[in-house]
Amino acid sequence: MATTNQTSSIPVPIFKGESYDFWSVKMKTFFRSQDLWDIIEEGFTIPEDTSTLTAAQKKELKENKQKDSRALFVLQQAVDDTIFPRLIGATSAKQAWNTIQEEFQGSDEVRNIKLHSLRREFELLRMKESETIKDYYSRIKEIV
Repeated sequence: MATTNQTSSIPVPIFKGESYDFWSVKMKTFFRSQDLWDIIEEGFTIPEDTSTLTAAQKKELKENKQKDSRALFVLQQAVDDTIFPRLIGATSAKQAWNTIQEEFQGSDEVRNIKLHSLRREFELLRMKESETIKDYYSRIKEIV
């Protein structure tokens, strides 16, 4: 079955280093719409000896390589020039995605530390006497 490449007609959200969570949700949806998310999430392995592969396996390997290249290209286009240097060494879409995810979402330990810090900030949040309700509300929204 032939597939068409429609990625060029759909605008891709650009990640500039802020609001990673929003960007990643949008990108996951984009990749799912292009049937590329499985390559990013699971990756694929290239066998050391491809001479033993059947014709069907060779075809599947070729399709996976193409999907991976498309997904990597989209990821490279979906980051700002200030973020792009971090992806230069990535040889697969999965590797590029994980690089961005680790840096901007952090590991489980980093996320837990951030969560505890935010929880503490929220617990200590009190309106200052000189503060307007609007300013106080803005501070609350920033924490949340």
